[in-house]
Amino acid sequence: MAKNELTGAEDIRWDLSDLYQDFDDPACKADRTRVLEMAEEFSRDYRNRVTGLTPETFAKALDRYSEIVELIGKIGSFAYLTWTTNTEDPALGKAVQETNELSSEISQKTVFFSLEWLQLDEKTAKEWIESKELAFYRHYLESSRLHKPYTLEEKQEQVLSAKAVTGSRAWVRFFDETFGASRFQLDGEELTESEILSKFHEPDRQVRRKASEVFTEGLSEMKHPLTYVFNTLLADKYTDDRLRNYPHWLKARNLSNEISDESVQALVDSVTSRYSLVHRYYALKKKLLGLDEMMEYDRYAPVRKNREKVPWEEARSLVVGAYSDFHPEMGRIADRFFRENWIDAAMAPGKRGGAYSASTVPSVHPYVFMNYEGQVRDVQTLAHELGHGVHQYLSRKQGVLQADTPLTTAETASVFGEMLVFRKLLSSLERPEEKLALLTGKIDDSVATVFRQISMNRFEDRIHRARREEGELPTERFSELWMETQKPVYGDSVTLSENYHLWWSYIPHFLHTPGYVYAYAFGELLVLALYQEYQQAENGFNEKYLAMLEKGGSDWPDRLTADLGVDIQDGNFWNRGLEAIEEMIEEAENLLPSVKLPMK
Repeated sequence: MAKNELTGAEDIRWDLSDLYQDFDDPACKADRTRVLEMAEEFSRDYRNRVTGLTPETFAKALDRYSEIVELIGKIGSFAYLTWTTNTEDPALGKAVQETNELSSEISQKTVFFSLEWLQLDEKTAKEWIESKELAFYRHYLESSRLHKPYTLEEKQEQVLSAKAVTGSRAWVRFFDETFGASRFQLDGEELTESEILSKFHEPDRQVRRKASEVFTEGLSEMKHPLTYVFNTLLADKYTDDRLRNYPHWLKARNLSNEISDESVQALVDSVTSRYSLVHRYYALKKKLLGLDEMMEYDRYAPVRKNREKVPWEEARSLVVGAYSDFHPEMGRIADRFFRENWIDAAMAPGKRGGAYSASTVPSVHPYVFMNYEGQVRDVQTLAHELGHGVHQYLSRKQGVLQADTPLTTAETASVFGEMLVFRKLLSSLERPEEKLALLTGKIDDSVATVFRQISMNRFEDRIHRARREEGELPTERFSELWMETQKPVYGDSVTLSENYHLWWSYIPHFLHTPGYVYAYAFGELLVLALYQEYQQAENGFNEKYLAMLEKGGSDWPDRLTADLGVDIQDGNFWNRGLEAIEEMIEEAENLLPSVKLPMK
């Protein structure tokens, strides 16, 4: 990166010392020994005794169980966060593997506790859940019983936990390290995955086209191992699902998300029925770009060339300012991430692509991971991940068993944070060209988050079904199913070239968290509905919103959102969000007569 392209984020590295100093830290070594001792003592004290406890003694057992979960979570968080900053370092990979093995060992020693709780008859379980002694753990206990029909005997659960270390977790790590080590040659530059993907946001179409070709060549060179990884993990999940008697491949994810199969199908049907909005938007964007034909590598092109870079400090000011305007406490918490070095934003060789916010454990605090290059979309990514971070920080009071929310509501704070920053930026602009450029960027994100994610859900559904019915799938079959599910979302508005056939193979969500992707669409549509409510609410919304974040995963998703005026069980709920996207497209169309085409 040239000197004049520096953003100030080049030295933004997190300080993980609130977890541990390093892997040789005596505290880290002591905790690894202590967590095993705690698990063994817990097993000696409670094995074969849970059903004979009282609500009071069961609450004490849950306190001890939480301490074990918290400690192994702290050890695991440190290993994973350290590894993602340099997936090419074998020592860090070794540390992750050792931590996975330790975590599996702890799970095997403590799994009896959950199983014995589920063995409790429904009448007694209900009485315990409603007791004052267990009030703090109420939702954890309620939601855990959803899994009762699909839980195996202890020995079987132990085997599945042990095998996951050398099975699914190992293959996911191999996938991540493969892309961490990958390099793509573009115009004499050697680029990482994150850097080559960022080229699709460049204003120069030739750069985008070349990046598409180079990226596809790289995927083609890796297609054999990537296809093998996909096949193996699809088969691994099928084995687990079959052993647990799940009725379909998505059932486990829906249970974890605390959402019914019917609600997920309603989401999918609502979004796929409005694919015409995508066609309408890309027809508009094609005019703005002055293109005769819109290609897949043009989808995220800026309609107007942005300034060189958004400096890191300016991004910080924008995000913290927008959060503070909404609620001072949100701004204060967000600013702590900067002041106390809870963010790793520097681009670096071997660093994992993408972005995330790691909740770690309630006794510490979240950390934000991203690759900041100074584009406006990076500012939005920062806003997104800090939304997660604020949510995770506030929900720590719910304890390790209830702090995290289901994926369906996990995206609420992140997408809402993006919306706050977007609206703050938009209100600061006066020229139609500037407003339209920012607006199209936001619509790009909404299209990607709602429509593209649901199209990926359709692909995921097809590959899970095909792997179970047809056996091992060749690369060409994956590509065929990919194109069959991607063409409808774009219609005639975007031409998908041969290059696009392999672009299923780099998407980590399919492997990291099967079934995840629809949660993005859920979160985006929920936030668009919430933002409408926020704009219409006379008072009190801001406080209610923070109260919802503080509740974390301590209640059902529909109850968490009900106080904010949104009923996610209403069959028309999805349409409120889809109508908001349509309104943004109309807003962009109305600005069209005020600008000169194509925009430059």
